[in-house]
Amino acid sequence: MLYKFLQIPARIAFYIWCRHIIINNKSILKSNGPLLIAANHPNSFLDAIILCSIFKQPIYSLARGDAFKTKWINKILRSLKMFPVYRVSEGVENLEENYKTFEDCINVFKQHGIVLIFSEGKCINEWNLRPLKKGTARLAMSAWEQGIPLKVVPLGINYNSFTSFGKNIQLNFGKIISNENVSFNLEERFGNKVSIFNKKLAEQLIQLVVRIKPVDTVILKQQFEVKVNGLKKIFFFIPACIGYILNAPLYIPIKKIAFAKFSKIDHYDSVIVGMLFLLYPIYLAIACLIGYSFKLGNLSLLVFLIFPFTAWCFVQLKKQF
Repeated sequence: MLYKFLQIPARIAFYIWCRHIIINNKSILKSNGPLLIAANHPNSFLDAIILCSIFKQPIYSLARGDAFKTKWINKILRSLKMFPVYRVSEGVENLEENYKTFEDCINVFKQHGIVLIFSEGKCINEWNLRPLKKGTARLAMSAWEQGIPLKVVPLGINYNSFTSFGKNIQLNFGKIISNENVSFNLEERFGNKVSIFNKKLAEQLIQLVVRIKPVDTVILKQQFEVKVNGLKKIFFFIPACIGYILNAPLYIPIKKIAFAKFSKIDHYDSVIVGMLFLLYPIYLAIACLIGYSFKLGNLSLLVFLIFPFTAWCFVQLKKQF
């Protein structure tokens, strides 16, 4: 219920926050399960938010287990279709909970649902593909062993920046991996099966994930820059200036708080978007009330249109790198 309630505003917020998104295969967005999306993980929970907002069918995603410690947070996260995955660093005693999570994922597949797993395991803000963990292979093989016709789709998630507002994003979907095109010998050891699966998955992800050194700004610009035509610059310039003035009182404090507390742990981007998503409706409501106090009447309701539209105009024209 909460997932559906938040999906539409998240989709709207996403298109305001993002300057440009390129999806190489949009038909995937209408896919039915059982489907396992095997993605890289460059930008914390923002990676999942993007996919959940654009896929037609709900997506169940796997998230780090320590976020589920508090009862009420655990309840909220699960209502958002999130399952916990624990690492050794989060307590060996919690590792058994992963079996329950995998069982929950299998039940989702049986209901023709979609699960998102980050195959690298850990989030790091970088343009690179890191070694793949065992979780994706283990989950896929478990489903196939139970006769579930699971399809695994590789996904490369790529951002032009991990710190600036107004992203250029590339979502590169690969070719479906099914039980039929991953050949295992019946007597093959589990570890060998994992290696075979991961090799097949990695072969695609290497092609789908943008790999650039942070200092290589020339290639970064070539890969992600979106040209802005002259007419757009002319027509959007004044609304963009207005958008900066109207939205800066909220955005600038959030940016400073996020940078101070999260800039060194690869969550900076996601925290900013999360805080804006929660606080922006309140900010608009306050602006609307201020309009009423100046006796603007129903014209004050235009705040809910003007503020987001001018913010979108600013994002279209702002510096990309």
